[in-house]
Amino acid sequence: MVTTLAGARSARPSAAVVICGSTRFMTEMNEADLRETRAGRIVVKPGWDMKSPHELWSDPVEAEALEARLDDLYRAKIRLADEVLVAGDYIGDSTRAEIAYARSLGKPVRFTHHEADPDA
Repeated sequence: MVTTLAGARSARPSAAVVICGSTRFMTEMNEADLRETRAGRIVVKPGWDMKSPHELWSDPVEAEALEARLDDLYRAKIRLADEVLVAGDYIGDSTRAEIAYARSLGKPVRFTHHEADPDA
């Protein structure tokens, strides 16, 4: 049970879901976040888009090291989640690796676009 600040009790969320996909689908990830949250799930999704300019990854050497650390962090998010939701209709190498990793852990994987499932 979860206790709110007001002291009321509510049921534990049904599941924790991690949203994966190409950062070109951030709008779709945000929409999936809204729908999953409305359904009572805890949602974790990418917190960065390294394709967009930002001072944290403006130096190419630092950006490469940061990307490796963020990839490790994302695998940790997958381990913590009950299931994975893949957003978008394109599956690139990174997303394909995340799907394979989730499936190797026995995590259910859903898709916003079923035809994008590389194993379908």
